[in-house]
Amino acid sequence: MSDGRLSVFKTYKLYVGGKFPRSESGRVYEVNDSKGRWLANAPQSSRKDARDAVVAARKAFGGWSGATAYNRGQILYRVAEMLEGRREQFVREVAEAEGLSKSKAAAVVDAAVDRWVWYAGWTDKIGQIVGGANPVAGPFFNLSTPEPTGVVAVLAPQESSFLGLVSVIAPVIATGNTAVVVASADAPLPALSLGEVLATSDLPGGVVNILSGRTAELAAPLASHQDVNAIDLTGADAGLAKELEIAAADNLKRTLRPQAVDWSADPGTHRLTAFLETKTVWHPTGALGASGSSY
Repeated sequence: MSDGRLSVFKTYKLYVGGKFPRSESGRVYEVNDSKGRWLANAPQSSRKDARDAVVAARKAFGGWSGATAYNRGQILYRVAEMLEGRREQFVREVAEAEGLSKSKAAAVVDAAVDRWVWYAGWTDKIGQIVGGANPVAGPFFNLSTPEPTGVVAVLAPQESSFLGLVSVIAPVIATGNTAVVVASADAPLPALSLGEVLATSDLPGGVVNILSGRTAELAAPLASHQDVNAIDLTGADAGLAKELEIAAADNLKRTLRPQAVDWSADPGTHRLTAFLETKTVWHPTGALGASGSSY
């Protein structure tokens, strides 16, 4: 620079348990833009980092799943607010990561903000869509209500899609699950920066944990981990997905198989319901007592 000032390069870190640790291994790897130019060094997560992220996600699950759906919606909307406030930074990072013009990158970031708002609006409505009273024959009433599956491992899209990243994280936590996210190996920087947004958005630490590094290296221990309840295989190729499904079957994990997705299309409710369990309660009906309760 003409004034002799040195640029301050950003040190990217993982996001685990609401904190920003370096990789336990101390390893980093170079991240380049679409033209092969160096952008930054990203932490190369280890299996120990993956296990730590699962511990953090499990610890956060009780409080997050127990929060009201309305409160979760408020927090997801706050994420959108914070992302909007850092729009310029994300436009630059997305443009570099995805090889887009500034205007196209701005459209991607705007769509990502809108996607957070979309899922924020669904938090207190999805239960009414997939739950309800069931007709039964006999003196009973029968109610089905959705509940979160638990800790979900999420393999983010590999095709450098920031909108895709948001589209796989938001529905998982909107329904009360917690997430361990493996960012795109080639373009992890927007994902790691998203951790900074989440940390300032009232989202409790551990609800979302973000790792960067080699997808296969991190996905294998997550798929076989006995305290991971489900896995989204979006970012896995066909060969890796098959291996992970086999490993996940060890403790009957829910799996969402990879498929071609147009991230700009209406997301619908498929990803909201993918990691929900249905609890059904039976209760006898009868004459009402003096208190008004059935017996």
